[in-house]
Amino acid sequence: MKEKKNFWDRNARIYNRFMRKDREAYETMYALIRPVVKAKTVLELATGTGLIAKHIVNAAAHIEATDASAEMIAEAKRDTRSAKLHFSVQDMFRLPYADKSFDVVIVSNALHIVPQPEKALAEIRRVLKDDGVLIAPTFTHAGNSFSGKVRAFFMRMAGFPLRSKWTSEEYLNFLRENGWRVRKSAVLKASFPLTYAECMKSEVQQDVIL
Repeated sequence: MKEKKNFWDRNARIYNRFMRKDREAYETMYALIRPVVKAKTVLELATGTGLIAKHIVNAAAHIEATDASAEMIAEAKRDTRSAKLHFSVQDMFRLPYADKSFDVVIVSNALHIVPQPEKALAEIRRVLKDDGVLIAPTFTHAGNSFSGKVRAFFMRMAGFPLRSKWTSEEYLNFLRENGWRVRKSAVLKASFPLTYAECMKSEVQQDVIL
């Protein structure tokens, strides 16, 4: 994890500027997430500078927003005003929370950059309630356009730790193969294809594709 933490520590102060070009996709994502977290206890992993947490906190009962990067958490805390939102540095592979602690777990744009995403999913399963919801939007780089592939190349040259390159369908299948039922999915237009996924441990009637 040290390589990834160093990259994000170095880029914490420019992260928000980098994400601005995908504002429209993120606004769509916030609108999808808010009804799911309404009056719920939420854990967010890989929160970065807290963009998602800050945009949905008014809907939630409480949010624990975590990241492996101390610099990212320092940036996230700069303009935090809600008593319902708490930021801390945590390792998503070794969370300090009790089993079945949260109604919703959010891990956005992280599973494609960690070395063993299946282990992260196992830890998420542990802390999520049996009827809880996993929200796991992820950039699916294998579906990149030519310009997206060029952008990804230069990001890797700069040290961006891209480890898993999925198409949208490959990513959804990865979630299913690791014990999750995808109840809703959508591909959002962003700098790279952004596959939004809502998952549950328990069986549901039918996947909903937006």
